[in-house]
Amino acid sequence: MATMAAQKKKKLTPVQQEYQVLAKKKEPPRPVAKNCLLAFVSGGAICLIGQLFMEMFIHWFGFTEKTAGSPTVAVLIFISVVLTSMGVYDKIAQWAGAGTAVPVTGFANSMCSAAIEHRSEGLVLGTGGNMFKLAGSVIVFGTVAAFIIGIIHMLLDWGGR
Repeated sequence: MATMAAQKKKKLTPVQQEYQVLAKKKEPPRPVAKNCLLAFVSGGAICLIGQLFMEMFIHWFGFTEKTAGSPTVAVLIFISVVLTSMGVYDKIAQWAGAGTAVPVTGFANSMCSAAIEHRSEGLVLGTGGNMFKLAGSVIVFGTVAAFIIGIIHMLLDWGGR
């Protein structure tokens, strides 16, 4: 079975294929180790900030560890949306790379970006429709993953009986 890239390459003329090979040779190498380190540090920093907010809710506002999670997530989402609206989150993401894709803040950034990008098309079909195109796939993946993990958990639990 041929890969998609191989099928596309077959459709190129010999001159185009030669150019592709030349362009690939001239492409600067990607700093994979540096990118991984930046993602690790920036993702860890976002998680640390979240943990600091959680500790704040526990110690200053009397929440328990279980109940402090919801306001912590809400604050992280709010901060992410505000930074996205001001164009700051994208600059951070350019520097940090995958580290800014920490689930809560990354998803909030994606939703806010879609809303901002399509606001000229109207509230329902533009903002709402395009925001939930993104959210739909995430919700479906999360539901399917939870279902599969639930089945695995059930099977492992039955094996222990």
